[in-house]
Amino acid sequence: MGICASTEHLEQGQETDENIVYVMDEQGVAAAAAGDAASARKVASLFSQKGKKGPNQDSVILCQGFGMEDGVFCGVFDGHGRNGHLISKLVRDYLPFMVLSHRNALFLADADLDDAEHFSDASPSSSTDSSGNSSPHPSQLLEEWREACTNAFKAMDNELKAQANMDCSFSGTTAVCAIKQGKDLIIANLGDSRAVLATMSNSGYLKAVQLTTDQKPCLPEEAERIKRCDGRVFALKEEPSVMRVWLPGENCPGLAMARALGDSRLKHHGVISTPQVTAHRITGADLFIILASDGVWDVLSNEEVVSIVCATPRKQHASKAVVEAAVQRWRTKYPSSRVDDCTAVCLFLQDQLTWSSAAAASRKV
Repeated sequence: MGICASTEHLEQGQETDENIVYVMDEQGVAAAAAGDAASARKVASLFSQKGKKGPNQDSVILCQGFGMEDGVFCGVFDGHGRNGHLISKLVRDYLPFMVLSHRNALFLADADLDDAEHFSDASPSSSTDSSGNSSPHPSQLLEEWREACTNAFKAMDNELKAQANMDCSFSGTTAVCAIKQGKDLIIANLGDSRAVLATMSNSGYLKAVQLTTDQKPCLPEEAERIKRCDGRVFALKEEPSVMRVWLPGENCPGLAMARALGDSRLKHHGVISTPQVTAHRITGADLFIILASDGVWDVLSNEEVVSIVCATPRKQHASKAVVEAAVQRWRTKYPSSRVDDCTAVCLFLQDQLTWSSAAAASRKV
């Protein structure tokens, strides 16, 4: 790999497995002190639970000091295929720093351009905040992060192909990532994991706003691209509601998503590694964002997840409450099916979130 990251797994209640990683600065040095771990839990709540399908193929990461002193990167990666558990961990450990590397390269290039052209304070490419600091225009910010994420995801995909000791032909991972830079929130999504924002309406109702699109083969634009590349999209008779991607002349692998990292054999047939990148300006009404693997969203609605978080007395337990609710729903909704791996991250957007008020509002969702 082109970028090195040193991480150390920290305890968080029952979250002692290798699927969860905290990183305390952009250089990839993890905190070892309990106080630093406690500080991380004020920023976000992370939890992952293995299902009944084999090893836990979900991985999750929280990076503090990402890009700026109070910057945050968090991501959920849901592996699939024989080597999915290995791929999701590899992507988790390297993708954040690849994104930052590409973003820094763009930032330096922009700085050189600014110096060369002597942009004035009134330039449309920047704005000035109340403290007099110059900041990029929102549209410019989004385009820079979109380019950085797209380039990083492509580079990560190429690194997976180059792994001599890990076959990525029919194995891969999804990725849903949230990058917080001050009041700006960047969401990069690849596959069928999901990001949902909890925000208060003007009338005091708690709303669940989906920030990503589940990139499944059933979406017309995704299916069209795959078919143009001679891939096939159809559902099996035993699960008619699940569209899958198949090779032109073979009834394999049956991938249930249209975009992913890895899955190199399908990259010739319409499955791509280009993320959907969007931006959101955080307001005082925005409470938190939930990132979760499809094991959660397959059985819980956006509104249910937001309500569960708000009803959790201690916010550091929010993600665990979501996962436990999803596991219980799997057992009742699909009693004959094996429970999927379930992983959630709750990124808090307000320093002082009044959980009693949020809990009262949750009854209005």
